[in-house]
Amino acid sequence: MSHSIYNQLLMISIQDQNVGSIFPVLLFFHGFLVENAWYTQLLEHVSSHVYIIVAPQEVNQAAFISEWLIKGGLSSEPKMPKNVQADLTKVAVSGHSRGGKTAFALALGCQEAEAPPASSLKFSAVLGIDPVAGSSPSNRTDPKILKYIPRSFDLSTMPIAVIGTGLGNQKKGITPPLAPNGVNHAEFWNESKPPCYYFLAKEYGHCDMFNEDGPPWFVIHKICQTGSGPRDLMRRSLGGIVVAFLEAYLGGNKQNLQGIVDESLEAPIAIHPIISLDDATC
Repeated sequence: MSHSIYNQLLMISIQDQNVGSIFPVLLFFHGFLVENAWYTQLLEHVSSHVYIIVAPQEVNQAAFISEWLIKGGLSSEPKMPKNVQADLTKVAVSGHSRGGKTAFALALGCQEAEAPPASSLKFSAVLGIDPVAGSSPSNRTDPKILKYIPRSFDLSTMPIAVIGTGLGNQKKGITPPLAPNGVNHAEFWNESKPPCYYFLAKEYGHCDMFNEDGPPWFVIHKICQTGSGPRDLMRRSLGGIVVAFLEAYLGGNKQNLQGIVDESLEAPIAIHPIISLDDATC
């Protein structure tokens, strides 16, 4: 069982049996026009591996939430279980769709004009789940972080993971693709520097990681190309990749991540291609 706090800013989930420990933190930003509560099944999978999840409801609050964390905001949450502490030396930033782009922008230090000055919070890793930077290369959202130059993200040696979907770049009826070519996972991967990892859930769509009971699926099916496979397998696969990546770079144990990369650990769904780049291979 997990503790969860929901308001207009946050969702925090940690496991009861680990009360009294210090936890790494995953900061997660939702996609455009969706709710953080639509991701709870995915995020609870991750939090069950002893991570504190902070999921602001408003993606535009990214820089403010970062500042709130560094000022000890979690410790002031009245519903935080006793003796639980956040390890702010181990914070990963992540997100889905527009939230994935927000995660990269925050890691890069690119902020909106109304945002507070960059805080001293240092991220240990960045992870984008089907990130999207706009509706087309000529209509990118601010801040415009894509430069269309290979390996151009200026993140020093910060580890990067990009997870894409195979159907996200396909339109549904008259609705344009939700993750169009030129501003989707492929370009984020192209601009990532090692150490970096790429995973493609080739038989699933842009919205297939949402909860079963979260969004109005009758609407989702009209605007988003979705996969024919079970969505719970998609969530399990994404959760497994996220956890393995966090274990590797926040926990120092690369065994499961390496198992996914060399395919000795088989995912519940088809993940192909899987690409890993380190400094030795670039």
